[in-house]
Amino acid sequence: MLASYIDRAMEHAGYEIIEDDGSYWGEIPGIQGVWARSETLEGCRRELREALSDWLALRLRMGLPIPVLDGIDLNRIAGAA
Repeated sequence: MLASYIDRAMEHAGYEIIEDDGSYWGEIPGIQGVWARSETLEGCRRELREALSDWLALRLRMGLPIPVLDGIDLNRIAGAA
């Protein structure tokens, strides 16, 4: 379920080119504080996935709410543990 959540979240990710230096910026709408910046689009995607994974691990460990995404509710898992 966690892998599905990450995959779905990454499908919602948006990317922009920073015109000043040509680097890429990525974020996932609805998941505050998860973003990445890299010199390449692929690097940005990798960093964004890693940032999301770390963000999820922290929130699960601390018992903080996680937004329901495309019907996937990780809060149910955290509550069952």
